[in-house]
Amino acid sequence: MRVVCASMLHLKSSQLKSRTRRLILGGMLVCVITLYYCLSSTAVNVQTTSEASPCLQTQSELFNASERSWGQDGSCAPKTNLMFMKTHKTASSTLLNILFRFGDKHRLKFALPDGRNDFFYPSFFQRSHVRDYQPGTCFNVVGNHMRFNRLEVEQLLPRDAVFFTILRDPAEVFESSFHYYHNVVPFTWFIPGEDKLSAFLEDPSHYYTPDGFNSFYLKNLLLFDFGYDNTLEPNDPRVTSAILEVSKRFQLVLLAEHFEESLILLKDSLCWEMEDLLFLKLNVRKGSSVSRLSPGMRARALQWNSADWRLYRHFNDSFWAKVEAYGRQRMARDVEELRRLNAEMRAICVDGGAAVEPTGIKNTELAPWQPMGEKSIMGYNLRKDIEAQHVEICRKMLTPEIQYLTELGVNLWVTRLWGWLKDSVFWLTSAM
Repeated sequence: MRVVCASMLHLKSSQLKSRTRRLILGGMLVCVITLYYCLSSTAVNVQTTSEASPCLQTQSELFNASERSWGQDGSCAPKTNLMFMKTHKTASSTLLNILFRFGDKHRLKFALPDGRNDFFYPSFFQRSHVRDYQPGTCFNVVGNHMRFNRLEVEQLLPRDAVFFTILRDPAEVFESSFHYYHNVVPFTWFIPGEDKLSAFLEDPSHYYTPDGFNSFYLKNLLLFDFGYDNTLEPNDPRVTSAILEVSKRFQLVLLAEHFEESLILLKDSLCWEMEDLLFLKLNVRKGSSVSRLSPGMRARALQWNSADWRLYRHFNDSFWAKVEAYGRQRMARDVEELRRLNAEMRAICVDGGAAVEPTGIKNTELAPWQPMGEKSIMGYNLRKDIEAQHVEICRKMLTPEIQYLTELGVNLWVTRLWGWLKDSVFWLTSAM
């Protein structure tokens, strides 16, 4: 009897310790997240526009802008005034690296965030979020994460700027976002079991709170990024209006599932060179951290993100219309050439020829940002025997966004503070 009682007391003690640890972890996370947003964020749900102060170009800049589409000899010249709407979990970090390198090559002027790696997301974008912004200042490139605010963005760029963005199948966006952000979305902490994603999709409305902290990450995230209400149903007239507005403002909408075809269309639209499109996949998760969606789970994920699904289907149709106009056979040849060039650069630049898990990254300067409480984002090791003419391009292709922004002169003190706080919380709780 004493043994049984002792065992029961030990079990209750263990359960109490486990609950205590979870409570402490939850409390510390709430404090850390609250501190971070107090330091770095403004109002989230109000879209405002500052007093109009449009981008003012000099006569020389206006002349150059008019000449950018065509060179003096009649040849196509690259377009250099660019707005990339960086959506979440859509291969946008890889595309941003391409854009950074293009901007470096042409010595373009970037509109960069101040203190962090985004423009105070999830707040609506304001020009005041741009580092060293002065009224009337003109920029060539805008590309970091933001919650889109068309009127404010347009004030930063010349009138000939090309707006483009990228989408991804909403079921896959949801799966990736759930994995990456669930530790900073408090309502997910109370989902029972090990497979929280499956449990959530069984009955999303049981757990989801529209006004909950960071809840936007887990419903219609694409629509939210573009500045719209992410709780809208797909048949709501406001979703129709949103799709029409995005169609009108963005000259090109790319698809992550067809990334190479997207880059070829981008090259054609912007008059770039094939070498401008070289890339290595960045911010890719290791396979063991990816939840393979069954047909049933995928259907539920699309139903839950049905407004995003409508948005995606619209631009999927327009994407393939552009491919048809470009020419299927021509597209296949160009994609094959891009893959050949990428394979050559991978062999030249990457030690071992492939991405490695976080523990295998030898140079911390090439280590990507990791989600809270996990080490799931893969990175690369730079070869040591690279020939001199390839050293710079290889290094830049392998450089994650955080480190690239630092090279461009951004003081990421808020982002680094957040990184230190989140890592410290999990170190302390794991040591308990």
